Amino acid sequence: MAMSPCSAVLLRFLTLIFVLITSWIIIQSYISFSMKTIRLPRWLGSVSKESRVVKTKCDLSKPCPNNFFAFKILSGAANVVGPSICFEDRMIMSPVKDNVGRGLNIALVNGSTGMVLRQSYFDMYSGDPMLLVKFLKEITEDMLVLVASYDDPGTKMNDEIRALFANLGSSYAKQLGFRDSWVFLGTRAIKNHSPFEQFLKNNPDTNKYEGWPELLELEGCVPQKVF
Repeated sequence: MAMSPCSAVLLRFLTLIFVLITSWIIIQSYISFSMKTIRLPRWLGSVSKESRVVKTKCDLSKPCPNNFFAFKILSGAANVVGPSICFEDRMIMSPVKDNVGRGLNIALVNGSTGMVLRQSYFDMYSGDPMLLVKFLKEITEDMLVLVASYDDPGTKMNDEIRALFANLGSSYAKQLGFRDSWVFLGTRAIKNHSPFEQFLKNNPDTNKYEGWPELLELEGCVPQKVF
């Protein structure tokens, strides 16, 4: 028996409704399954505070609080790769800048403003140690002193130089010797030993490189006006 026009329209309408409902159920089921079984990368989902990549000054492992300066000091690696000194995201000394050398690499920074005042390196193997003595005696209480060793920091080290570094807060300057690794941040205004210092003795039994200990990396946050 032939279907009336009204019945045909109604049937098509009901079929459309059925298809829409079925499609909606399938889609919802798929989405639910996917969310439960597939862990999306963080960058595809909502970005939480924990998952955001925070750019820190000098690439520190964590940012410094307000009123603190960020710094990172790397000693040299044997006599092959030179040291580097970064302060408040400014690379003061590095092999790339071509302003580092064998011995002690030193940068002076204003402890209140963070302004870089001077940087120089002193050959402690065949250079004149009195140049370093003069440099250290001109350091004032408003300065931060950042030091990185390279190759050999100790051959020309004398008692006067050791005492000057000790007055800046160093605990290891008095034992610094041939090809030791040393990184340090200090100031004349400090009352005790600086908390920012690392030292490795040149020891054939423990050296990472042939004839030299491994490089040292020192990073941290130093408060403004530490004096």
